[in-house]
Amino acid sequence: MAKRDYYEVLGVDKNATPEELKKAYRKLALQYHPDRNPGDKEAEEKFKEAAEAYDVLSNPDKKARYDQFGPAAFDGSAGGGMNMNDIFSQFGDIFSDFFGGGGFGGGFSGFGGFGGQQGRRRATPRGTNLRIKVKLTLEEIEKGCEKKIKVAKYVPCKTCGGSGARNNNYDTCPHCHGTGVVTEVRRTILGQMQTQSVCPHCGGEGRIIKDKCHDCNGEGIVRSEEVITINIPAGVYDGMQLSMSGKGNAAPHGGVPGDLIILIEEIPHELFERQESNLYYNAFITFAQAALGATVEIPTLSGRVKVKIEPGTPSGKVLRLKGKGLPSVNSYGRGDLLVSVNVWIPKNLSREEKETLTRLDKSPNFQPAPSKSERGFFDKMKDLFN
Repeated sequence: MAKRDYYEVLGVDKNATPEELKKAYRKLALQYHPDRNPGDKEAEEKFKEAAEAYDVLSNPDKKARYDQFGPAAFDGSAGGGMNMNDIFSQFGDIFSDFFGGGGFGGGFSGFGGFGGQQGRRRATPRGTNLRIKVKLTLEEIEKGCEKKIKVAKYVPCKTCGGSGARNNNYDTCPHCHGTGVVTEVRRTILGQMQTQSVCPHCGGEGRIIKDKCHDCNGEGIVRSEEVITINIPAGVYDGMQLSMSGKGNAAPHGGVPGDLIILIEEIPHELFERQESNLYYNAFITFAQAALGATVEIPTLSGRVKVKIEPGTPSGKVLRLKGKGLPSVNSYGRGDLLVSVNVWIPKNLSREEKETLTRLDKSPNFQPAPSKSERGFFDKMKDLFN
């Protein structure tokens, strides 16, 4: 099922400011929050859809890719795999405003999903993103390819399974009593104001490690290397970024891993120049081939093809070979190969060759014929002086 346009989901236009995006998302999150719509699967899907749209449009890099390629630019990786814990963890600051009691005096504290102190979800740690460069030839870009890259990154500790705790030994955080948040009540001229924030002692997890794992020192992650298989789609271009969800650094204490961002770097080709999905090639033919016509072989990325040169072809003429360029990324279109015909002029001629060319040059057939505009100009001048 095709995804709805993210701007349509949030009800904003493409020029919406970050504050307008945030405001639109807050409104939808409040409307479709699971605790306001218990058991309503449609509301839950709309809640996730709004989070996915905001996740992309609030990030400048993701927004730029989305504006150019749509959801396909992320290969299903941006927001599409977000579950409720991811949403509450990533956008907790947004939810806390109206579910945490800060701006509403606790008016929505009955929401079990995130607002009330007793129902607050534990914060889920998130790993950082990784960025790598992948160099590709035009041949690889033309067909798409698979690359295996060894990446230095943080991975879950095998000894403790990524939890950071030896033998899974935890204590409830004594500061937040397992809720992951601490509440502060302040007196103001408007009355008592209640605010909630992530517990600084347990990082919002609601528990503390009683016995740390010795291999990872309680972090749950260790430095290592991983071989990652990357499927590069056909038609990518220099500077394009691809994203692989969950292939970045592992998160502490079994949290959500970050993403792997792949920057495409195109290796210059020795024969072809690229402009978007079209390729350009300079073909050289002899004077005789240009005058008499010929069939010549032209290289393409998928092999050589035969091209007919018509008699009297001038130097600089461009021939278009349809569909012999590059595929357009994320579409069914394909570019062309544009062949610029150049007549080769030899520099070193023998005496016999020079004499032959001199004789040919005196022939009327070897004299350039004036153009139609030149003939008209000559006729006018003739009339003036006669």
